[in-house]
Amino acid sequence: MDSIIELQIWQVAAAYIFVALLLAIVKIKKINREREILLSTVRMTLQLILTGYVLVYLFENPHPLLTIAVLMLMQVFAVKNIYKRVKHDMTKKLKHVIGFSMIIGTLVSLVYFVLIVINLSPWYEPRYFIPLGGMIIGNAMTGIALGTNQLIDGMQSKKHLVEAALMLGATPKDASKTIVNNAFDSAILPTINSMLGMGIVFLPGMMTGQILSGVSPLTAIEYQIAIMLGILGSVSLSVILFVQLGYKTFFNDEYQLNE
Repeated sequence: MDSIIELQIWQVAAAYIFVALLLAIVKIKKINREREILLSTVRMTLQLILTGYVLVYLFENPHPLLTIAVLMLMQVFAVKNIYKRVKHDMTKKLKHVIGFSMIIGTLVSLVYFVLIVINLSPWYEPRYFIPLGGMIIGNAMTGIALGTNQLIDGMQSKKHLVEAALMLGATPKDASKTIVNNAFDSAILPTINSMLGMGIVFLPGMMTGQILSGVSPLTAIEYQIAIMLGILGSVSLSVILFVQLGYKTFFNDEYQLNE
């Protein structure tokens, strides 16, 4: 295999022409997004540069405590990002459920993937553990954010149906079953759709990166299949934990909807 092509600074800078193109389009169309585009571009650049230096240090100085610290930091930022992406007010109980579901769902999936699927030794090897953890946590974060919005939307828009079911003797679980199922379905649908188009419509980022770095396409495919199944598992586990615990926060001890 040929060695990877090293990009020079001017080559990376040349890629920013696409940002200028987008800015020109929104300017012509009079879409007020210039600030968001510039802010996201600057943040992306600075964050990735900083991450690069951190990863270099971690790769050269592998230590279980450092790996765990990075993992927990990713968890904290993921949970906070969910709070920001949910467009509704949330109770403290619901926020606690989000945090619990994210941590438990992603940790169980990541530990299984690292120890059983790829049999990583040592388990804390940051070159594998951190990128895999980032993909699993990031996708679970998106799933829970979608599920949270859908769950709150459903409990608000179908409040009268839930109350009617409660008055007829249904339990909170039965009264909100359809809403919970719809929230779960909405949360996992993007992952399923991504899997449907993978390999035909597009090549995933992880697979593309490995191929560009000189890895055999067949080896890259093996890793991509494994990580996508790991992502599917983490999203499914995290979201099912969330919806099964989250709907309960909308009811009081007397099986009535909270005001």
